[in-house]
Amino acid sequence: MKYANFEDVPVWKDGIELTALVFNLTEDKSFRSRGDLADQLQRAALSIPNNIAEGFERGTTPELIMFLYYAKGSAGEVRSIGHVLDRLPAFSHLKSQISDLKARATSVSRQIAGWAQSLQETDIRGPRYLTERSRQAYDQKKRADAFMAQLKQEHERRINRLKEQRRPAPSAAE
Repeated sequence: MKYANFEDVPVWKDGIELTALVFNLTEDKSFRSRGDLADQLQRAALSIPNNIAEGFERGTTPELIMFLYYAKGSAGEVRSIGHVLDRLPAFSHLKSQISDLKARATSVSRQIAGWAQSLQETDIRGPRYLTERSRQAYDQKKRADAFMAQLKQEHERRINRLKEQRRPAPSAAE
Protein backbone atom coordinates (compact mmCIF):
# COMPACT_ATOMS: atom_id res chain seq x y z
CA MET A 1 0.00 0.00 0.00
CA LYS A 2 1.25 3.46 -0.87
CA TYR A 3 1.01 6.30 1.63
CA ALA A 4 0.91 9.96 0.66
CA ASN A 5 1.84 11.23 4.14
CA PHE A 6 3.83 9.76 6.99
CA GLU A 7 0.84 10.47 9.24
CA ASP A 8 -1.02 7.71 7.37
CA VAL A 9 1.62 5.04 8.03
CA PRO A 10 0.45 2.57 10.72
CA VAL A 11 3.87 2.12 12.32
CA TRP A 12 4.28 5.89 12.65
CA LYS A 13 0.91 6.00 14.45
CA ASP A 14 2.05 3.18 16.74
CA GLY A 15 5.29 5.08 17.39
CA ILE A 16 3.25 8.12 18.43
CA GLU A 17 1.19 5.95 20.79
CA LEU A 18 4.37 4.47 22.27
CA THR A 19 5.80 7.96 22.77
CA ALA A 20 2.64 9.16 24.52
CA LEU A 21 2.79 6.08 26.75
CA VAL A 22 6.41 6.90 27.64
CA PHE A 23 5.64 10.53 28.45
CA ASN A 24 2.71 9.46 30.65
CA LEU A 25 4.82 6.81 32.37
CA THR A 26 7.69 9.18 33.09
CA GLU A 27 5.32 11.53 34.91
CA ASP A 28 5.47 9.05 37.80
CA LYS A 29 7.32 10.43 40.83
CA SER A 30 9.72 7.48 40.77
CA PHE A 31 11.52 9.07 37.83
CA ARG A 32 12.42 12.13 39.90
CA SER A 33 15.94 12.05 41.28
CA ARG A 34 16.96 9.29 38.86
CA GLY A 35 19.28 11.43 36.77
CA ASP A 36 18.16 11.87 33.21
CA LEU A 37 16.54 8.41 32.95
CA ALA A 38 13.12 9.89 32.12
CA ASP A 39 14.66 12.29 29.62
CA GLN A 40 16.61 9.50 27.90
CA LEU A 41 13.52 7.29 27.69
CA GLN A 42 11.47 10.17 26.28
CA ARG A 43 14.13 11.06 23.69
CA ALA A 44 14.44 7.43 22.57
CA ALA A 45 10.67 7.05 22.22
CA LEU A 46 10.25 10.37 20.42
CA SER A 47 13.04 9.40 18.05
CA ILE A 48 10.97 6.49 16.69
CA PRO A 49 8.15 8.42 14.96
CA ASN A 50 10.45 11.35 14.19
CA ASN A 51 12.90 9.15 12.27
CA ILE A 52 10.06 7.46 10.41
CA ALA A 53 8.72 10.90 9.46
CA GLU A 54 12.11 12.26 8.42
CA GLY A 55 12.96 9.21 6.33
CA PHE A 56 9.55 9.32 4.67
CA GLU A 57 9.92 12.98 3.79
CA ARG A 58 13.42 12.54 2.33
CA GLY A 59 11.87 11.09 -0.81
CA THR A 60 14.31 8.30 -1.56
CA THR A 61 14.05 4.64 -0.70
CA PRO A 62 17.65 4.31 0.55
CA GLU A 63 17.24 7.27 2.91
CA LEU A 64 13.89 5.96 4.16
CA ILE A 65 15.48 2.57 4.88
CA MET A 66 18.34 4.25 6.75
CA PHE A 67 15.95 6.29 8.91
CA LEU A 68 13.77 3.25 9.52
CA TYR A 69 16.79 1.51 10.99
CA TYR A 70 17.48 4.56 13.17
CA ALA A 71 13.88 4.30 14.39
CA LYS A 72 14.29 0.56 14.96
CA GLY A 73 17.42 1.28 17.00
CA SER A 74 15.47 3.75 19.12
CA ALA A 75 12.76 1.14 19.71
CA GLY A 76 15.52 -1.15 20.95
CA GLU A 77 16.75 1.60 23.25
CA VAL A 78 13.24 1.97 24.72
CA ARG A 79 13.12 -1.79 25.34
CA SER A 80 16.57 -1.73 26.91
CA ILE A 81 15.63 1.05 29.30
CA GLY A 82 12.48 -0.95 30.11
CA HIS A 83 14.68 -3.87 31.15
CA VAL A 84 16.67 -1.55 33.40
CA LEU A 85 13.47 -0.22 34.99
CA ASP A 86 12.33 -3.81 35.61
CA ARG A 87 15.41 -4.35 37.78
CA LEU A 88 15.11 -1.21 39.88
CA PRO A 89 13.00 -1.57 43.04
CA ALA A 90 11.82 2.04 42.78
CA PHE A 91 9.80 1.09 39.69
CA SER A 92 8.28 -2.18 40.95
CA HIS A 93 4.82 -0.59 41.18
CA LEU A 94 5.02 0.10 37.41
CA LYS A 95 5.70 -3.52 36.32
CA SER A 96 2.55 -3.74 34.19
CA GLN A 97 3.16 -0.42 32.42
CA ILE A 98 6.81 -1.28 31.84
CA SER A 99 5.83 -4.68 30.40
CA ASP A 100 3.34 -2.96 28.08
CA LEU A 101 6.01 -0.46 27.07
CA LYS A 102 8.45 -3.23 26.12
CA ALA A 103 5.75 -5.16 24.22
CA ARG A 104 4.74 -2.08 22.23
CA ALA A 105 8.37 -1.23 21.47
CA THR A 106 8.88 -4.81 20.25
CA SER A 107 5.81 -4.55 18.01
CA VAL A 108 6.99 -1.25 16.54
CA SER A 109 10.45 -2.71 15.97
CA ARG A 110 9.00 -5.70 14.10
CA GLN A 111 6.80 -3.49 11.95
CA ILE A 112 9.75 -1.29 11.05
CA ALA A 113 11.87 -4.34 10.19
CA GLY A 114 9.14 -5.70 7.92
CA TRP A 115 8.74 -2.38 6.15
CA ALA A 116 12.48 -1.94 5.71
CA GLN A 117 12.78 -5.48 4.33
CA SER A 118 10.01 -4.89 1.79
CA LEU A 119 11.68 -1.63 0.72
CA GLN A 120 15.00 -3.40 0.23
CA GLU A 121 13.32 -5.76 -2.23
CA THR A 122 11.82 -3.04 -4.42
CA ASP A 123 13.20 -1.45 -7.56
CA ILE A 124 11.58 1.89 -6.75
CA ARG A 125 14.21 4.44 -5.77
CA GLY A 126 11.67 6.72 -4.08
CA PRO A 127 9.24 9.51 -4.97
CA ARG A 128 12.06 11.99 -5.52
CA TYR A 129 13.09 9.95 -8.55
CA LEU A 130 9.63 9.05 -9.85
CA THR A 131 8.82 10.66 -13.16
CA GLU A 132 5.92 9.78 -15.39
CA ARG A 133 8.30 7.81 -17.59
CA SER A 134 9.81 5.81 -14.71
CA ARG A 135 6.34 5.18 -13.28
CA GLN A 136 5.16 3.84 -16.64
CA ALA A 137 8.25 1.64 -16.94
CA TYR A 138 7.71 0.26 -13.43
CA ASP A 139 4.02 -0.44 -14.14
CA GLN A 140 4.90 -2.08 -17.46
CA LYS A 141 7.48 -4.31 -15.74
CA LYS A 142 4.90 -5.33 -13.12
CA ARG A 143 2.39 -6.23 -15.85
CA ALA A 144 5.03 -8.15 -17.78
CA ASP A 145 6.10 -10.08 -14.67
CA ALA A 146 2.48 -10.95 -13.90
CA PHE A 147 1.92 -12.07 -17.51
CA MET A 148 5.06 -14.25 -17.42
CA ALA A 149 3.94 -15.84 -14.15
CA GLN A 150 0.55 -16.58 -15.70
CA LEU A 151 2.24 -18.13 -18.77
CA LYS A 152 4.43 -20.28 -16.54
CA GLN A 153 1.42 -21.57 -14.61
CA GLU A 154 -0.42 -22.39 -17.83
CA HIS A 155 2.66 -24.16 -19.20
CA GLU A 156 2.95 -26.26 -16.03
CA ARG A 157 -0.75 -27.19 -16.24
CA ARG A 158 -0.33 -28.31 -19.86
CA ILE A 159 2.77 -30.37 -19.03
CA ASN A 160 0.90 -32.07 -16.20
CA ARG A 161 -2.07 -32.85 -18.49
CA LEU A 162 0.28 -34.37 -21.08
CA LYS A 163 1.96 -36.49 -18.43
CA GLU A 164 -1.44 -37.73 -17.27
CA GLN A 165 -2.45 -38.59 -20.85
CA ARG A 166 0.78 -40.52 -21.46
CA ARG A 167 0.63 -42.47 -18.21
CA PRO A 168 -0.20 -46.09 -19.02
CA ALA A 169 -3.62 -47.28 -17.95
CA PRO A 170 -3.57 -49.80 -15.08
CA SER A 171 -3.82 -53.36 -16.33
CA ALA A 172 -6.61 -55.70 -15.31
CA ALA A 173 -4.11 -57.90 -13.44
CA GLU A 174 -3.24 -55.07 -11.02
